[in-house]
Amino acid sequence: MASIVISKAKIDLLNARLRALGIDESELKETFVRGSGPGGQKINKTSVCVQLVHSPSGFQIQCQKTRSQALNRYYAKLALCEELESRNSNEKSKKQQEREKVKRQKRKRSKRAKEKVLANKKETSKKKETRKKPELD
Repeated sequence: MASIVISKAKIDLLNARLRALGIDESELKETFVRGSGPGGQKINKTSVCVQLVHSPSGFQIQCQKTRSQALNRYYAKLALCEELESRNSNEKSKKQQEREKVKRQKRKRSKRAKEKVLANKKETSKKKETRKKPELD
């Protein structure tokens, strides 16, 4: 299997983000746990799942995107940066926006909205009714 290497530029960029947020490598506690989920024996035998704990903030992040421990470490640190940035900026993160969007989509429609949809359906059916071919006797 070919080794997966993260480019130096990406690592430097990540380290710069960590420094900008005031995170020191010594504040991060990194543990590697066995993965779970689809993948069979290989995923259950190897400890590629990375668990990052940032002690000052109390954030705990687990990452098991790939089967590479090095890549998972990178993604976990990236996720930690995104989480802390979203918390600091009071902006809603992309994940949170997606969750809220799904929640809105699943929400029950109001009575008025239902009536509008049904009225629109009735109009459409009337239009289609006029498009029918005339019956020949």
